[in-house]
Amino acid sequence: MKPPTPLNTLVLDTGLPSAEQIGGFLFITLNRPDQHNRLDPSDIDVIQAVLDGINESVAVGLGPRAVVLQARGSRTFCSGFTIDAIGDQLDDRFERMLDSLESLPMPTVAVIQGGVYGGGTDLALCCDVRLGVAESRMFMPAARFAIHYYPGGLRRYVSNLGLAASKKLFLTGLEIEAPEMLRIGFLTEVVEAIDLDGRVQAYLEAIGGTEGDVVASMKRHLRGFAEGCPDIEAAASAARKSVKSEESRRRIKALRKT
Repeated sequence: MKPPTPLNTLVLDTGLPSAEQIGGFLFITLNRPDQHNRLDPSDIDVIQAVLDGINESVAVGLGPRAVVLQARGSRTFCSGFTIDAIGDQLDDRFERMLDSLESLPMPTVAVIQGGVYGGGTDLALCCDVRLGVAESRMFMPAARFAIHYYPGGLRRYVSNLGLAASKKLFLTGLEIEAPEMLRIGFLTEVVEAIDLDGRVQAYLEAIGGTEGDVVASMKRHLRGFAEGCPDIEAAASAARKSVKSEESRRRIKALRKT
């Protein structure tokens, strides 16, 4: 196996997404603020390459502890796939990229500093934690463009937000704001814009204190339960194994000394 590409070297041309590893955490940044951080077809391949690099690193025990998805500018986190390219360039690479992000074994955090629209909402739903600000807002315009959304996006909406909220967003195209985004579970938290970076850091510090293999296993099984296809036996086996692990014993012993 060839060695994985160092993630801290995947800093790309202006306009394309960039990736930078800081400590044990990888930051993926959307770089089209003047275009509401839309996703051009070329961006999809770039993000997929970053995600493939993460999985290669995980395979040799060098993966990041968490991945942060963020965007430049203050107005928009992501406005989805470029409208002019939808008709002839929106292929299954977009859905494959989203599935790859959703399937990462480590926690993922979306930093939603403004509006999020269309495919950008699905990009955010691929992440485990979604932090927003009071100015955050979202809508799903697929029906406005006479487009039937792809299965993976429909699945993520229903499993994360429930059927009623998904129907409202998909079947009407209505825009909702931060309080409702929080209520339906699209946002994990809403914080003041000035506090957003600090809250991201708090999450990363907390994740840094967890045991990565256990987190990866629980993340996989939580998704199974949420989607109605849990592997009860495998989850029970993982629980029993963790209780008897040397790492669990070490951490419990250390806790007793405090």
